[in-house]
Amino acid sequence: MHETTAGNQSLTIMPRPEDPRLTERVAGIDHTGQPIEVNVPVERALTLYLNAQEIVTMMTINDYPEYLALGYLLNQNMLKPDDVVTGVDYDEDIETVVVRTERNTNYEQKLKKKTLTSGCAQGTAFGDLMEAIDHIVLPEAELRTSWLYGMTRTINTTPSLYLEAGAIHGCVLCVKGEPVCYMEDVGRHNAVDKIAGWMFRHGVDAGDKILYTTGRLTSEMTIKTVRMGIPILVSRSGFTAWGVALARQVGLTLVGRARGKRFTVLSGQERLVYDQDLAAVEEESPRHQRKAAGNAD
Repeated sequence: MHETTAGNQSLTIMPRPEDPRLTERVAGIDHTGQPIEVNVPVERALTLYLNAQEIVTMMTINDYPEYLALGYLLNQNMLKPDDVVTGVDYDEDIETVVVRTERNTNYEQKLKKKTLTSGCAQGTAFGDLMEAIDHIVLPEAELRTSWLYGMTRTINTTPSLYLEAGAIHGCVLCVKGEPVCYMEDVGRHNAVDKIAGWMFRHGVDAGDKILYTTGRLTSEMTIKTVRMGIPILVSRSGFTAWGVALARQVGLTLVGRARGKRFTVLSGQERLVYDQDLAAVEEESPRHQRKAAGNAD
């Protein structure tokens, strides 16, 4: 991926599926026994340090290690929104990234308490999950159905690593339905963490934003979205009960199964404004169907 406005003026960061570092050609056979070659995403290990303390080793496509490191620490409540970051040092040779802060940090006790999350690449959350959202008040906002339909159509038709190689998740930060930051990774938790790091690094306000994900609306995704201060979370996939319960507790608008003309809202319905004529909305083209197309969640 790269930061650009070329080809799509609404995107600040967009996927770059042609980047040779992100995929490999792998030989195999198809269902008829014929030899084939396909592109598959490349996973890399990345070890994260906060000052002198090793925090975690993540599996990632590693296109934005600095944003991933910052966003991970923010969403784990280890980095505070008002922290002064004095450096983010990435060493490709030893696959490490070090985030340095003015504030002294020590998370030895927190690291002992781990919760294995439902992320498809087995994300790990440290400490008490609820501590991250107990005192957060989300801003007022609205979600126009015209924005929702325009947003999903744009995301589905944007060239991406998913369309090139599959086996990848995408998360997209949007304003009034216009994508401004589109990240992909092997796990949706990594993709959303990279968006959080990008927002922190560039001082991006969250109050008027919509977060879109290709993955399930789980407790983890709810917590991360709330931690980022984003009031609306949209997915083309389905919900978990705890994800919905947490969203209702904090007033997060939760929109799932958003495909073609259809969507389901299970929390924060009061933000929805129905301003789109459904007769003018096209069903999703099979060519651009992604994860959770059809009836799958």
